[in-house]
Amino acid sequence: MQEREDDSDVAFFPLEGTWLSLYPRKSLAEDATVTADSSGFAGITIAHNVSTKEEVDAVLDEAEAAGGRVVKPAQEVFWGGYSGYFADPNRHLWKVAYPQLTDD
Repeated sequence: MQEREDDSDVAFFPLEGTWLSLYPRKSLAEDATVTADSSGFAGITIAHNVSTKEEVDAVLDEAEAAGGRVVKPAQEVFWGGYSGYFADPNRHLWKVAYPQLTDD
């Protein structure tokens, strides 16, 4: 997992059994490959971490089969993981990620 720099505008808060991560709206939209304006992007995403890259692909396929829309196909990402995004039928964005913590 990438460590954040002291001057980063990202904040992480450990909670019981999960994390709350806060990113600037523009950065979050850029990661999801959507526009940051108010044309359908609520300014939040829900992240779901899985154990393997294959699970990322499977969850995105399952979401699409259930009526979701893949907005960013899964791909290797700069922080060393693998992730993609889908919008559920209510247009909420979900990030599905394999947060590679060690070298495979």
